[in-house]
Amino acid sequence: MSEKERADHRQKFSCLVSLLREAESAVLAFSGGVDSSFLLKAMSISGMNVLAVTAASATVPGEETIYATCVAKEAGVEQIIIETEELSNESFVSNPPDRCFFCKDELFRRLKLIAEERNCRFVFDGSNSDDLSDYRPGRRAASLHGVRSPLAECGFSKKEIREMSRELGMGGWDRPSSPCLSSRFPYGRRITREALRRIEKSEKFLRTLGFREVRVRDHGDTARIEVAEGELHLFFIPENRKLAAETLKSFGYHFISLDLEGFRPGSMNRVLEDKHFQSTPR
Repeated sequence: MSEKERADHRQKFSCLVSLLREAESAVLAFSGGVDSSFLLKAMSISGMNVLAVTAASATVPGEETIYATCVAKEAGVEQIIIETEELSNESFVSNPPDRCFFCKDELFRRLKLIAEERNCRFVFDGSNSDDLSDYRPGRRAASLHGVRSPLAECGFSKKEIREMSRELGMGGWDRPSSPCLSSRFPYGRRITREALRRIEKSEKFLRTLGFREVRVRDHGDTARIEVAEGELHLFFIPENRKLAAETLKSFGYHFISLDLEGFRPGSMNRVLEDKHFQSTPR
């Protein structure tokens, strides 16, 4: 990293801490991911009053909730865990392209109530500047409920957040992203508790084979596996291929496929470019 980049990071971090001190108190939507963990650290450094709220549901891998609890504890910040009920919402489980809105709508509505009960001035989330240019229906929910995104407000990109997290000595600075498990379904395919569990078990198993960034896209009886391009070669080890096929079939899939293009964040969004799909009622 160049001196210019370091100076830019310091300036942005100074902006962030100043913003947080001025805010005085906030409830943070805390997933334990790189972004919200970095923001939690900055909130702790600023000395503001912080309450970290972690949402637990079938759409979130259980190990992610455990990790979030460990991070909050290490930061010395109070955390509460709430159970969210997006699987009771037909608008969510029918899985339209704006599915994310309905999940975030419930979450932010509940966080606003908690903020009022705790006399916290704001609700924050960990969105960064990259998120502002991506397809993120959840941003509409954030705007609707007045949720602020300090990292985006101070211009932090994902890359910068990872670099600053490493500079601050944070252990999870290089953790792979772990988005909601419902992102593994093609739009229009119903989201069920059973399928979510199957995806979670499948991805957890594949990580034991050495895959770090992995997604199991659920196409009904077919699992389409995406792994980082640099890890594709691991699937050409006969034992890995055999174990992956046998294990995922034992979880309920009939066919196991490997996506030769490798892992692509938000790959399910490709279909949104199809005008026919967009005009078809869902």
